[in-house]
Amino acid sequence: MKSITSLYFLTAMLSFGAVTHAGDAEFLKSLDGNWSGTGMVKVRVNSSPMNVSCKFSSVSTERSLSLEGSCTGFMGFSRAIGAVIKSNGTRYWGSYVGAGTGTAGLNGKRTGNALELGIHWAKVVNGDRSAKMKIEKIGNNAMRLSTVDTDPKTGRNVVTSEINLRRG
Repeated sequence: MKSITSLYFLTAMLSFGAVTHAGDAEFLKSLDGNWSGTGMVKVRVNSSPMNVSCKFSSVSTERSLSLEGSCTGFMGFSRAIGAVIKSNGTRYWGSYVGAGTGTAGLNGKRTGNALELGIHWAKVVNGDRSAKMKIEKIGNNAMRLSTVDTDPKTGRNVVTSEINLRRG
């Protein structure tokens, strides 16, 4: 009887994992397409926000997302931004370029309609090498990209970028 109960439990756990992965695959595929929008970027936690206009193209599969684009702002500011994220159904990892410090590592998970990723900068940024990134799907045709870093002087979290995008 114990082995039958264990078999049912194992089957249920494997089925749950398959459902979780299928949901993640659908989520990643929903981010596929061309995106444009506006937002703000702070070069450092203590700098003034800069309004930006951004365009991105994303390509996704059941287990990955590639996001490439650029943002432009006042006085000729322009920066290429890209992320490559892979998934095994429960964990997400990859790389990010856009902070001007080199390729940063990403590692995190999906929570609802968002990827919540830790960033490990290539160099020290705002006093350390860590920050947070969120890629959030809003409805069928909107997405928000944001980063949050810690102010080394106050210890408070500061939104260092927030870009609101629409598909199309």
